[in-house]
Amino acid sequence: MNFEQPELRADPEAAWYVKEETVQVSFATAAGTVGSREGPNHYRRGDALVTGSTGDRWSVSRARFDARYQPASPLPHGTDGPYRNRPLPVLARRIAVDFTVRREAGGDPLQGHAGDWLLQYAPGDWGVVAAAKFRRVYRPYQAVT
Repeated sequence: MNFEQPELRADPEAAWYVKEETVQVSFATAAGTVGSREGPNHYRRGDALVTGSTGDRWSVSRARFDARYQPASPLPHGTDGPYRNRPLPVLARRIAVDFTVRREAGGDPLQGHAGDWLLQYAPGDWGVVAAAKFRRVYRPYQAVT
């Protein structure tokens, strides 16, 4: 199955979740590519190169990283080291078959396997998370009223 710009806000099988994970980050000194389970992630100088709690690796654009992560210790933001994601809700849907989606329109293609989760961080911003990792680091989002 190939998803072309899926809109999970209109999908009755999608729900809101929040990620709880401490990751290790280094900031790229030059452009390059990091291989992830889901496919190659191209990055630019200054982007975040992230290693998750399960050893998986990916890149995050600097602007997106700055909005979504904070230092996990008394560390100046933008310095290599441990970071925690901010508790921002994301839409997610478990997909029962192998699938593909692009990180953004025209961006890197990501490969999901049957049982993996398709995430929509914002309109035009998608990701794939392996089923085992999703169970480990994502929780249903409880809106505070």
